[in-house]
Amino acid sequence: MALANEIILQKIQEKFGESVKNFTEPYGLITFEVDKSKVIDLLQFMRDDETLRFNFLTTLCGVHYPDNEIESQFAVVYHMHNWMDNVRVRFKTYLNGENPEVESATNVFLTANWMERETYDFYGIIFKGHPDLRRILNMDEMVSFPMRREFPLEDGGRTDKDDRYFGRLPNNENLN
Repeated sequence: MALANEIILQKIQEKFGESVKNFTEPYGLITFEVDKSKVIDLLQFMRDDETLRFNFLTTLCGVHYPDNEIESQFAVVYHMHNWMDNVRVRFKTYLNGENPEVESATNVFLTANWMERETYDFYGIIFKGHPDLRRILNMDEMVSFPMRREFPLEDGGRTDKDDRYFGRLPNNENLN
């Protein structure tokens, strides 16, 4: 018997109560929010519960919401997969913009190691308890976090590109 979304929802709500909220099911994928203090407990519960068996942390990534209130300017998004029943869930936790930190998931899933380092490298989110939290793709000397939305997407001073070659044609011009 396949693991139904209703069972997943019920078990999570029974265990975590008010710490989980805003459940939705876009395209059949259970999506919800969890308090940052319960992230590790939730990951362990979903992995170890004999019914849920979410044994794989597929993705962990950061998001920056600069227009949100300071208490929720960053988020960490987790995707988990139950291989036996081929079911996936997504949840996120919001973090304070002045001090974006959450507990490391490396003690629950070893795959979190690289993903947390990448999230730190690009967003500056601190994963407390991470065994080696340092930059992984950018230079160690960088003092900024390039995926934060405080940085422009493009360099306005560039003169070596023509927007027409990037699909941005003014007044429906054609390339010749």
